[in-house]
Amino acid sequence: MDLFEKLRTNLGPIGSSSKELSGHHYFAFPKLEGELGPHMMFRGKRMLNWSLNNYLGLANHPEVRKADADATAEWGLAYPMGARMMSGNSDLHEELEARLAKFVGKEDAFLLNYGYQGVMSAIEAVVDHRDVIVYDAECHACLIDGIRLHKAKLGEYYKFNHNDMASLEKNLQRAEKKAAEKGGSILVITEGVFGMSGKVGSLAEIVALKEKYEFRLLVDDAHGFGTMGETGAGVGEMQGCQEGIDLYFSTFAKSMAAIGAFIAGDHDIIMYLKYNMRSQTYAKALPMPYVIGAMKRLDLIQQHPELRAKLWENVQALQSGLRARGFNIGDTTSPVTPVLLQSEGGVAEATALVRDLREKHGVFCSIVVYPVVPKGVIMLRVIPTAAHSLEDVEYTLNVFSEVAENLKNGLYRQLVASPVAEETVEVSAESAAE
Repeated sequence: MDLFEKLRTNLGPIGSSSKELSGHHYFAFPKLEGELGPHMMFRGKRMLNWSLNNYLGLANHPEVRKADADATAEWGLAYPMGARMMSGNSDLHEELEARLAKFVGKEDAFLLNYGYQGVMSAIEAVVDHRDVIVYDAECHACLIDGIRLHKAKLGEYYKFNHNDMASLEKNLQRAEKKAAEKGGSILVITEGVFGMSGKVGSLAEIVALKEKYEFRLLVDDAHGFGTMGETGAGVGEMQGCQEGIDLYFSTFAKSMAAIGAFIAGDHDIIMYLKYNMRSQTYAKALPMPYVIGAMKRLDLIQQHPELRAKLWENVQALQSGLRARGFNIGDTTSPVTPVLLQSEGGVAEATALVRDLREKHGVFCSIVVYPVVPKGVIMLRVIPTAAHSLEDVEYTLNVFSEVAENLKNGLYRQLVASPVAEETVEVSAESAAE
């Protein structure tokens, strides 16, 4: 078979029916237009948007927009040319690294072009074929793919049940035996905030296990950076265990509303990563406007705690309102708000519900179905931000109550809607990776 013929006849588990069944550009690859924020346009309709990880509302903050524009006018998007190691380094890159490291309580940090690419490469760099990885079962796809790179080097890895310390201990015991056999070491990988469920990682409990087992800890705190902790330095700060996190990773794509990422830790380990992360060694440096823009965003996070306070005001209003109305939002203790609805009609019913949300009520949020959640469950993933208002929250609570009543009464099963196969709706990073 011709390679491309195989691709044309099988678009994969997500896209196999999107084109034929109108899921493309509606459930997958939708086009939100207008200024980034809680109110945007979708197919000519104004939407109340709950789908952006713009936690602190910085995407269109006037100081951020000005800093981005001024930096672009001064430097352009090409500067600096080349990879950091060769010709793409600058004082400003190193200044941002130093500021990020200080903010999260680490000795040093290394800027990364992208979060997904960067953390994969970091995992690949720090472990070799003798080492063993132990990771949380609900780790994000970027972490799973980094572990796959480790597997490709014939490395061993074990998965522990989500936030389950007994399961982690059991797998640490297995890992100790295997590491001893191979003459290697152990790396534990988990997250600060799990982006699909909103659950916070048991970081303090994991750090406490260092008293019994010898391992290093890498934490992906993409959703915790800027939102969690007294100063916004993340879940480790919130749980009082930041010192026990050996490698702290976050992306700029959430609270910072930008492009880029960083990894922080001991100075000598960061120096090792600077010389051994292939994704950075052979890639062009982060352009200067992103560097300067990131410093402005960090300024705002540090100097304006009221942004974080407003985020949490909206989070608490939304989540307490949902619980008061009888909605199941799981065990979230973060801004990520999953709304779990019982469904008997499968994916067709779920897509009819979402069409009603968007077309009648003007509410845009992501839909998640089986296999990410169990059969018979529809999950609406809602992301409150500091840019939302309490009026937005109240409107959404009323809409969700109406939609839940329609679902209970079987209205969406009766609607003649364009059936969209489950592959066309949002699939989580975890399921896609597995």
